[in-house]
Amino acid sequence: MGTAIVVTSGKGGTGKTSLTGGISSCLAALNHQVLCIDMDVGLRNLDLILGMSDRALMDFTDVIAGRCTLDRAAYPHPVIKNLSLLTAPLHIPEEAVSEQAVRALVQEAVNTYDYVLIDCPAGLGDGFQLATCRADRALVVSTSDCSALRDAQRTVSALSQRMSHIHLVVNRVQPKLLRRLHSTIDDAMDTAGLPLLGIVPEDPNVMLAANQGQPLILATSRGAAIACLNIAQRLTGQRVPLMRIR
Repeated sequence: MGTAIVVTSGKGGTGKTSLTGGISSCLAALNHQVLCIDMDVGLRNLDLILGMSDRALMDFTDVIAGRCTLDRAAYPHPVIKNLSLLTAPLHIPEEAVSEQAVRALVQEAVNTYDYVLIDCPAGLGDGFQLATCRADRALVVSTSDCSALRDAQRTVSALSQRMSHIHLVVNRVQPKLLRRLHSTIDDAMDTAGLPLLGIVPEDPNVMLAANQGQPLILATSRGAAIACLNIAQRLTGQRVPLMRIR
């Protein structure tokens, strides 16, 4: 049986979706069967990050409603072997999606794939409740600014009622800015109250790759791409040193 990992954040703009795409691509490159589920209904972007915006036609609500099977709706990546995407609907469905239905969907996915990464909507609303209801572990993505870390702390409080395996990923790290703020990654860990799984540098290649419709690991082998690989390796149990960002 596989592992369901929800990638979440307390606020938008932390780079959560980009990290979901980067980490899932790296897990697939490490020869694991990986499914990405975009659960950001009405605001989906994971298909853009993975370069699959014109390919994924069916969404997770089609599977839940029985209009198609998971096997048909989960579209394989055209280049990255072992990686598939189950996208979110473009519009909020007329019929509410229940937690029971999402649990059943994710359970079916973990019976087929080694890793199921769930891109969670920002915030703590209904979308958060659905995305986290069947996850085995969570990655809370935050930048190092105080407002993002406060929201991450609130997210941790909500997640701790559902699971025990919760880790922090500090994204878009800018060492010069940290020094000017007299802050460190340790401070971020203390504020969020979480063990650190990885740090990811601010990297213009993330935006460039997304705008070009290309997964990050196919666009570059430096910066954020290496950080995503490190995180993917840690998720599989490998001991990898934290990236040194200067």
